[in-house]
Amino acid sequence: MWGETNKMDLRFVDYLIYIVASVVLTVWVGDTLHRNGRPFLVSVLKEDGLADSVNRLLVVGFYLVNFGAAALLINTGDAPANVPDMMKQTITRIGVVLLVLGGMHFFNLYVLNRIRRPARQKPPVNYNPYQSVPGS
Repeated sequence: MWGETNKMDLRFVDYLIYIVASVVLTVWVGDTLHRNGRPFLVSVLKEDGLADSVNRLLVVGFYLVNFGAAALLINTGDAPANVPDMMKQTITRIGVVLLVLGGMHFFNLYVLNRIRRPARQKPPVNYNPYQSVPGS
């Protein structure tokens, strides 16, 4: 009976550490991206209001995906038999959460860069490729 209670206690500690670490990391990264992503969004979208709205929507989506992934990962693995097993499982889960956070960040940067690229390459409004360039 004591062995079963000990496994449940370790599982509870495992869950507690994992949930707290996942929430803290996700909120910290989301807040950092929200604060530092605004200038980038303003340069891409050229409107402050639109950039702020997109920034908030990106953060909400970021939280939903990462908290969802963290919730799915909590049930991976068996009940730990001892403290080293518990630490191994917890660290592995947190590592996967960090990979998801990084993947989401780079995906957002890729998409925003793709949006930004055509805006940089647009020719002038009165562009005529057959007209000679003044001064040449």
